[in-house]
Amino acid sequence: MAAEHCFRQYCPRALEIIDTTLREGQQSSLLHDHHKYFFTAGDKEEITRSLILYGVKFIELFAPNVSAHEAEDWKTVRAIRDELITQKGYTFLLAHVRCHPADVEAAIQAGADGLNMYIGTSEQARAYNHGQGLDEIARRARALIEDVRRNHPQLILRFSGEDAFRTREADLFRVYDQVAEHVDRLGTPDTVGVATPAAVVRRVHALRQRYPKVALEGHFHDDRGFALINALEAVKAGMQYVQTTLLGIGERSGITSMTALLFNLFIDREYDRLEGYHLRASYPINVMMADKLRTLVPSKEPVSLTNRTHAAGVHQKGVLNSSYTYEAHPLDQFGVTESEILLGPLSGWNIVHYFLKEICGFELDEATARAIATCFKERIYAIAPGDSPADLLIQIAQQEFGLRTIQVPEQFRQAVAQNLTDGATREVGEVRHASGIILRTRQ
Repeated sequence: MAAEHCFRQYCPRALEIIDTTLREGQQSSLLHDHHKYFFTAGDKEEITRSLILYGVKFIELFAPNVSAHEAEDWKTVRAIRDELITQKGYTFLLAHVRCHPADVEAAIQAGADGLNMYIGTSEQARAYNHGQGLDEIARRARALIEDVRRNHPQLILRFSGEDAFRTREADLFRVYDQVAEHVDRLGTPDTVGVATPAAVVRRVHALRQRYPKVALEGHFHDDRGFALINALEAVKAGMQYVQTTLLGIGERSGITSMTALLFNLFIDREYDRLEGYHLRASYPINVMMADKLRTLVPSKEPVSLTNRTHAAGVHQKGVLNSSYTYEAHPLDQFGVTESEILLGPLSGWNIVHYFLKEICGFELDEATARAIATCFKERIYAIAPGDSPADLLIQIAQQEFGLRTIQVPEQFRQAVAQNLTDGATREVGEVRHASGIILRTRQ
């Protein structure tokens, strides 16, 4: 199926994610932290498959001439895409290329459906990167884009002034005016993470007014911690395409997380922008990505088990009565169907009573639970790293209070919660330590 018979007939959704995990994500220092350095062909197969099944229609990769390895991986990614066309329809593979004929030719030869072309337009980029003036940038970009459009009309074309938010608006227009009529999208990347939400809204409105017939694309870095809110504000201001990565990984502090963006749009009732995305697969796809990075889903990622994890006694009591006490958002609709309660120095007698009676099957009353909790809190501060607080609590209950277990059929205990007292376990691919219990959401 040729791209010219797809994109020109494809009706873009209200929000199109351009996932760049296989490009921007591979620039993450997290890969280096574990001496991995790059995604293997097997990694790229699984990531590509997961993205397509999730509902992503645009996937960005490096220009194939970055390395022989990247060129070979284009074949791998295309094979997965082609395999899933019957099931999920056509997914467009985009090459991140400089405004340079060598990059463009390599991408075309690799079978790219589109070119995400860029060149630095800020004063810093012009002075310290390529050394070209604005007029030269505009002239060369227009000549190359016109040539591509003439000879390869089927290709999807995007042009971005790299470091757009350190580029004066008038300077950006000076370049974009020369290429706007020849491209499908204009990018406005916050390459070094300087943009504020207000600045993003102003820029989107200005571009929307000046180029009403051209779609806009955003790429927001998290250097100031604004990547997510900047993307949300851009979308609400009229931006249709947003670049994301799984878990928000990328150069330096990374960019916008795909699942965090969609989760927040859901919370804000922007339902029309969620068309075609398999939201319940959000947590599993995050776990898959974390596994590739040999880590857990980050604590700052909204779609995570951490976002339903409770350590303070007051919170634990409230969650035992009703999860809504301290869990305000419908994370179960994004695949997080469990809550985790951590046993530790902040735990109150309520969770001690629940754990020992309901999970472990011990026979005890409230007074005994209070006494055990006091003893547990005194002893927990001396626990060795890697030892299990749950094991300590059970030891205190058995050896110091002589508790006996009630014989409860296993199927009834497991229907309520899972006891994590047997060392590290694996929950849907995410490694959690033996530090508490997991409450399962009743569907």
